[in-house]
Amino acid sequence: MYYKNARIYTPGFRFQTGAFEVKDGRFGQILFDAPVSDAVDLGGATVIPGLVDVHSHGNSGADFSDGDYDGLKKMAAYYAARGVTSFAPASMTLPYDVLEKAFATAARLVEEAPAGHARLMGIQMEGPYFSYKKRGAQNPDYLKEPDFEGFRKLYEGCGGLIRIVDVAPELPGAAEFTARASKLCTVSIAHTDSDYDHAKACVDAGATHLTHLYNAMPGIHHRNPGVIPAAVENPKVRAEIICDGYHIHPASVRLAFTMFRHRMILVSDSGRCAGLPEGSKFELGGQDAWLRGGVARLADGTIACSAANLWQCLQNVLSWGIAEEEAIRAATYNPACALGVQDRIGSIETGKLADFIICSGDYKTKRVFLGGQEVHPA
Repeated sequence: MYYKNARIYTPGFRFQTGAFEVKDGRFGQILFDAPVSDAVDLGGATVIPGLVDVHSHGNSGADFSDGDYDGLKKMAAYYAARGVTSFAPASMTLPYDVLEKAFATAARLVEEAPAGHARLMGIQMEGPYFSYKKRGAQNPDYLKEPDFEGFRKLYEGCGGLIRIVDVAPELPGAAEFTARASKLCTVSIAHTDSDYDHAKACVDAGATHLTHLYNAMPGIHHRNPGVIPAAVENPKVRAEIICDGYHIHPASVRLAFTMFRHRMILVSDSGRCAGLPEGSKFELGGQDAWLRGGVARLADGTIACSAANLWQCLQNVLSWGIAEEEAIRAATYNPACALGVQDRIGSIETGKLADFIICSGDYKTKRVFLGGQEVHPA
């Protein structure tokens, strides 16, 4: 099937009007000059790749760390209906046996690949190798120093599905852990009180990712620059940013895009509260949390996960003045690169999986396609 008269977001990170083919669940020809007669006319609608969320804990009352397969399926259905066609669920700081159970459900979802559900393209292991001071909403009872052998056992146990593992650079052995783990997956700096030197040591050792920029890390100081400048300086490092409108001020989001330019990744960092009503009480990594004023908080007021989905985050950054081309890249291709699956998803290219969104120019309405088939919310 061909679709024509579409404003297509191309692999060159710009828009061109043209046509594209969907064949056997993948993109076929992408045409910008040749006329196409027998095709669905999209009337100039915008077509972008399906969104990729590399940092989301849950939604609809379910959390990845529960280790419940039906809950994970519910999460995947929710994502797909909202344009998030691929995701890497994030775990919490929990005991290894709890993580092992959750990771097993991820492997099962990959194997079964139910129709109409977002593709699980990896796992982000968020914790337990974190700083107590910058633990945020992570459970302090389960924090550990970097442990490569423990990590490798979890990695091998789920068939290598862990595509991002987080670490605080100031912890003993963090640079050594990074050097070894980076041979298996992306290593991300997270939940850290690190100074510049320790952060740079981790980056030099192979860290190429920054988990939820600004949150759970030191701010920039002119005499004590910390983590952020160490990441900005290395062109290999990408940075996630939560754009729910509560975690970070829009001006700081614009600053992030100025600093990291083409290396930004939009994430939701949503918890099980996403899709639940205001005032809901829920569990987060063994701690009670509440959805209050559109954002999740622990009992002491600490901001925890978000209640947004990635489509809402994309709409937010566009309304905050981020260039359309950069915003789309940050929600599609860049996160696919962080997971190492950019050869399969993340852009509209011949041979890649036909996951795409047909949307209005203002991004207020959309139709979602997964493997070329339209997703119809239940």
